[in-house]
Formats: sequence, C-alpha cells, structure tokens
Amino acid sequence: MNVVNESRARAHRVQVRFYQELGDFLAPQRRGREFEVAVNDGTTTKALVEHCGVPHGEVDLLLVDGESVDFACKLRDGQRVSVYPVFESFDISALTRVRPAPLRVVRFLVDANLAKLASLLRMCGLDATDASMLCRTACGAEDEDARLVTAALREQRIILTRDRRLLERKAVTHGCFVRSQDPEQQLLFVLRRFDLAAAVRPFSRCMRCNEPLEPVAKADVLQRLPPMVRVEQQTFSRCPRCDRLYWPGSHWQRMRRRLDALLATHRPG
Repeated sequence: MNVVNESRARAHRVQVRFYQELGDFLAPQRRGREFEVAVNDGTTTKALVEHCGVPHGEVDLLLVDGESVDFACKLRDGQRVSVYPVFESFDISALTRVRPAPLRVVRFLVDANLAKLASLLRMCGLDATDASMLCRTACGAEDEDARLVTAALREQRIILTRDRRLLERKAVTHGCFVRSQDPEQQLLFVLRRFDLAAAVRPFSRCMRCNEPLEPVAKADVLQRLPPMVRVEQQTFSRCPRCDRLYWPGSHWQRMRRRLDALLATHRPG
C-alpha cells in the first residue's frame, strides 16, 4: 500500500488543513492553518490523515478540492484536502461520509483507561458500557483491544479512549480521543463533542449494568429495604438485569448536587 513519504523526489505536493479539535493531534505550528505535505503517487486520503498523526476514527468528512470523498480517494499533485471531525449532531447525508453511516442513537464503549468517565456517563443516563463489561478470556492486551473494537462494531458504539493506537485500527468506524485526564472535564468534553445536553437524564440507568432503570412499587420490594429506608423513602427504581434497587437517599442527593453543579458549567449562558 502506498504511504506518505516526504523524502521521495517524485512525490506530489498537497495542501492539507485539519479543522476544529482534530488540530489537537498536530504539531502546534500546523494547527488552524493549511500546510503542505509530500505524498507518493497513489497515496490515499486515509494514509495522508494517519501520516499527519490523526486517527481515522476521529474523521467524519473529507473534501478534496471542495469535493466530498472517502478514505480510498487517491491524491494528485496540487490538490487541497480539508479534514473535518465527527458531525454526530448534524445531518451531512448529502455528502460522502468516510464512515458507513452516522450514529443517530449515540452509544459509547469506554476503554478501560476511562473507567471513571464511564460511571459519570451512566450517572447522566447515557448509554455507556466499558471494557470491564465485555466477556473476558485469557488473552493478551492486543486481543483485549480487538475484542473492544468488535463489540463497538456489533453494538454500534462510539469508542472513547486515550489510546491513539486503538483508534488507528482499520476496523474502527466511530471513535473519539478524550483529551483531558480529569474525569469531570472528560464528561463535559463528551457532552459538548456529541451535543448531548438535551439527552441527559440523571440517574435513569443502572450504575453497574448500564440498563435503563424501571420504576417499582414500594410494596413489591419492601422486604429488601433497610429499616430507615422503609420509613423515609417512597420512590424506587430497579435494574431489570441485576435487580439492584435505587432510591433518592442521602448518597443519591449528594451525587445529584455534584452532577447538577458540573452540568451547570456546560449549559449555554
């Protein structure tokens, strides 16, 4: 397969610009501006993108000389390439996406390096499974990554990770590199990136199983409740998978205050 090779005398020259957060993957002098790259005859747009250090799973739209193309497009001398990030909140169906289809229902598969983010997403009521929920066998790290990618494709989930090599896997169609190392900042980044403010439904999912919770009558679970809870609480939910019970006790209220304060920083104005 042809790859970018800036040392070849016969290399073509193309002008490239990466937009919005894709600039985070570039050297500072290349961010927010057009720059020149030398490519071999027959180099594809996918090879160009990855040569520049951007995982292809982060890209949703490619324009070559203003025309929408896919990853297989072969570049010619003097062309201009514009590279755009994921547009999950916009309909660009009239253009040629570099992925088979957008994810209209946003679901996440969170890498093991972002376990706290997975919990916060579930706390917001967003569909977020993590690596610990996948079936495990005695395999090495390489097989762990392959299993994660397979699960993401099967369940149509966006992979959230801090591992760029994972997003560079050919099979990845929807992925997002999470920049911050702080879980709360990671949550705000994901909410903004995928325009999810309106989808937040705090404490509507099981924190353990990720299943949507179902309301349950107090009388049906009365014998399972601690004595003080029987007296003080009237509203209960249950996970249909693990049968775990939830109620708005003091721990729930503390978490809700924390989450409300955090989400307040995300709301416009």
